[in-house]
Amino acid sequence: MAQPLKELINTDSARALADGVSAAWPPFESERFVSAATAGLGGMELKDRVRHVSAALHEALPLPFPEAAAVLRDAAGRVRLDMWSGWPATEYVATRGVEHLDSAMATLAVLTPHATGEFAVRPFLDRYRDDALKIMYGWAGSGDEHLRRLASEGSRPRLPWGSRVRWLMEPGPTLPILDLLRDDPSEYVRRSVANHVNDLAKDHPETAVGLLARWRDEGGSHIERVVRHAVRGLLRTGHPGALSLVGASHGSGSIESLDLAAEVAVGGRLPFAVTVLAAAPGPLVLRYAVSRDGSRRVFHLGERVATAAGERFTVTKSHSFRPVTTRVEPPGPRVLEILVNGAVRASAGFTLVDG
Repeated sequence: MAQPLKELINTDSARALADGVSAAWPPFESERFVSAATAGLGGMELKDRVRHVSAALHEALPLPFPEAAAVLRDAAGRVRLDMWSGWPATEYVATRGVEHLDSAMATLAVLTPHATGEFAVRPFLDRYRDDALKIMYGWAGSGDEHLRRLASEGSRPRLPWGSRVRWLMEPGPTLPILDLLRDDPSEYVRRSVANHVNDLAKDHPETAVGLLARWRDEGGSHIERVVRHAVRGLLRTGHPGALSLVGASHGSGSIESLDLAAEVAVGGRLPFAVTVLAAAPGPLVLRYAVSRDGSRRVFHLGERVATAAGERFTVTKSHSFRPVTTRVEPPGPRVLEILVNGAVRASAGFTLVDG
């Protein structure tokens, strides 16, 4: 079993940070810091651990923020920091540096190749909007792929685990950054750009589709892969513009047969098979939905490319009803729907029963 992420914030990570800071600022009391940073960690979850170590860093580094920030920038070059040793340092910048935009952002720029500053940059975007965005636009032109990615990732409208910045939910403010990075040579950066546009599409689908269409018209070595990854959320909802971007016609295609069991036990799997008929040459984007009262969830089923009208494709799948902590699946009736190019083309009922 994989080690829980929270356990990577531990004595070793605290000591690595202490080694860097003490090398940059000899008065730093490393043992005192490590002891305070690790006290009580066992009962904390991941982000609480990060905040706890960051608070210990603040107590052990009794300097005005601009001076402390200079120490952290120096420390980053003296030891091998990683996400787990460096994350508390970026958290320190986010919580202690909000009155010092320039030195804080400069420090995040130095730290982010070691421990991404995507979460730490959010308070500065929230407070300083235009000035912070101008700095990040400059990052988008950096020769360092980590800094270019930070420009896109840190300004995502719906950054996972990141604090919400309301004005980033508006369409438009971050587009100049995305335009610079849309065909970046680094896949690490391009994937962030695609995720950023996928976020944008959740609230402003037409803006996202228009942006991707323009990028395709403008061309580039990697644009097709960026477009494909960016529209995945819209394809799940059957958005006609997104389907058009991947060459599919909304609603085109039909179902010849759908076979599934009448019931499945909680914790088990529901196997099913569907035969799809193409209405015309071109892509078939296949999804399936599982519905019950008050809930409908859509999943990937597959994609096929028809060379002629009437071509058949049989696709098999096994849907899991294994219990997970984030979702409760009570026994009862369900409906399985098959979507072809965004339209429901077949459905069948089944029952989830106690195992």
